[in-house]
Amino acid sequence: MTDMNPSHNDDMNLYAPHQWRHSTVVAGVPWKNPVGTASGTFQYAAVRYFYDVSQLGAVSTKGVSPVPWEGNPGVRTAESPAGTVNAVGLQNPGVDTYLVDELPKLKAAGATVVTNVAGHSDDEYAEVVAKLADCDADMLEINVSCPNVSAGGISVGTDPVALSRLITRLRKLTDKPMIVKLTPNVTDITLIARAAVESGADALSMINTLLGMRIDINTGEPIIEHVTGGLSGPAVFPVGLACVWRVRSVLPDVPIIGIGGIDSGEKALEYLYAGANAVEVGGAALLDPTAPIRVARELELLLDERPDLAHTLAKGGTWR
Repeated sequence: MTDMNPSHNDDMNLYAPHQWRHSTVVAGVPWKNPVGTASGTFQYAAVRYFYDVSQLGAVSTKGVSPVPWEGNPGVRTAESPAGTVNAVGLQNPGVDTYLVDELPKLKAAGATVVTNVAGHSDDEYAEVVAKLADCDADMLEINVSCPNVSAGGISVGTDPVALSRLITRLRKLTDKPMIVKLTPNVTDITLIARAAVESGADALSMINTLLGMRIDINTGEPIIEHVTGGLSGPAVFPVGLACVWRVRSVLPDVPIIGIGGIDSGEKALEYLYAGANAVEVGGAALLDPTAPIRVARELELLLDERPDLAHTLAKGGTWR
């Protein structure tokens, strides 16, 4: 069982310069190591007190929308066995604030930045991407799990036709490497993955959260006011791993970032063996803010013992 006690970092100076031995490449963008942060679980204003963000492979920011979103009202989170269910509602200050506040700070700190994009319609996604087209972010990550008005209120990431229309439109707006973050709440994730890539996605990240809920047995009602939310944490690890494996099997040359349940270097390594080029640490950082950098250090030691894998990743390749 992974030790999730932050005290195991007491002998590790997380601000000291570190010479990473094993890099990777995602859609032409070099990462100094294969570990980044997952969108929605990273806030520079908070984590800068715990470690040097420039040491990570990349940081994926919280989703940015055309205007500030206040998020969902009421209770937003509920604990679950080996995970958490949340319906935060993508609360964020909007793309204009992001461009003048968070992004400049991240770049000044030396971070490789993946800007996550959110929207409730094709027009909203396009508005955000147009504003980010020439910004200093290194990559864009399109979160296609938002309820989409122009797709009938469902997530555009569950419909290959709607997704193809959206990504085709966004591709024309920017030359930046564009990642599409896939939802696991579909019958066949490979169909969605193929639609994204054929429409212009440079890379894929997976998975976003699984649909879940909790009930308060004292009232008989859902704990979360939104009723359902996204399940993250160790419970989703096998699901994310299977999604990466399946997509890699049908798309052998597309860069993939593995996400879901990663709280140790060993679990990150499993994603790399499944065919990922890199990974992102999410839910674990909510329990231990230093989890992303800890996982990166643990993975580095494991890659020391696996030179063939390390060499393949450094060239932008994958294990399978």
